[in-house]
Amino acid sequence: MRHGKKFNHLGRTAAHRKAMLSNMACSLIEHKRINTTVAKAKALRTFVEPIISRSKDDSTHSRRMAFRRLKSKHAVSELFRNVGPAVANRDGGYTRIIRTGFRPGDNADMCMIELVDFNTIYGTEAKAKKKRTRRGGAKKVADAAAAVETAADAVENVVEEAADATADVAEKATDAVEGAADAAEEAVANTTEAADDAADDAADAAEGEDASDEDKA
Repeated sequence: MRHGKKFNHLGRTAAHRKAMLSNMACSLIEHKRINTTVAKAKALRTFVEPIISRSKDDSTHSRRMAFRRLKSKHAVSELFRNVGPAVANRDGGYTRIIRTGFRPGDNADMCMIELVDFNTIYGTEAKAKKKRTRRGGAKKVADAAAAVETAADAVENVVEEAADATADVAEKATDAVEGAADAAEEAVANTTEAADDAADDAADAAEGEDASDEDKA
């Protein structure tokens, strides 16, 4: 009969039950997840979560109280060194129970109990953000493409005009240089011809003076 049964005795005496829960809590703290029956996992959750809450305060008293329940120095060191800092910002619910089916043989309801903050198996991949679309989006894309094409055409026209203007300026500069060269060449020829004429005139004048002197003599 029930007789005011407040919790699941798990078919064991008090000493056996406490030792079993202590061993399971040490295994959970060390390995971060264990497989067991659903009944034992629920009992373990009520046993280990108050101990994990104590790990937030790393003091001598908290370590002694945790060792009183766990009976393992290695488990206490792991609890206060790694588990405590990981759950510092969590107010409760440090464990998660995931049902895994039924055990062959006795058909016991099995599960996996794990520490929530040490999940490295599932649900860690980043979810792809769903792209939101609205009506008229295709039209906006087409308008943007048309604007880009128009801008490209305008840039191409400006480049062509600049190239043409550069070619015209170069051609005019070449013509000016050629004209200056022709003018210089013509001026040199004219100067040379004038100098020759002046020399001839001077020679003729000298000959005329010599003839007049001979006549006088």
